[in-house]
Amino acid sequence: MFRGRHDHTMDVKGRLSIPRVFRGELVGDGESPPMLVNEKDHLALFPANVWSAEEQRLMEMSSLDPDAQRLRRFYATGSVPCPVDSQGRILVPGFLRDHAGLEKNVIVAGVLERIEIWSPSRFEQGQTTTVHGLEDIKRSINQGVRS
Repeated sequence: MFRGRHDHTMDVKGRLSIPRVFRGELVGDGESPPMLVNEKDHLALFPANVWSAEEQRLMEMSSLDPDAQRLRRFYATGSVPCPVDSQGRILVPGFLRDHAGLEKNVIVAGVLERIEIWSPSRFEQGQTTTVHGLEDIKRSINQGVRS
């Protein structure tokens, strides 16, 4: 499980150092590289086995459902294998940096099964929104658990 927030910098080539505390679980057995995936307003970095389960879930969706088609397309075209180099860095492709609004300063956040990569302003905005709606979010989640 990934936990914690780390402020990092990305160089002009898009290389980003992954915090040492995340590397072992991220790389796993090393047979398949982690997957870097676009999300709505940030990027997510998944260990290969976790992303494989997500891909399976996407493939099980109806290929005739237009919403499923859009979701599958979004993730399939916005995901790339992302090996960790010997210095503990990943290379974030330009199109994904643009999508997530990433520049030099980034936030690398461990969020249980994934690592999220955020622009600081988008991260702070999201956290503020979450804090303001926290009670409603908890209530909504708890109602879903009881159903």
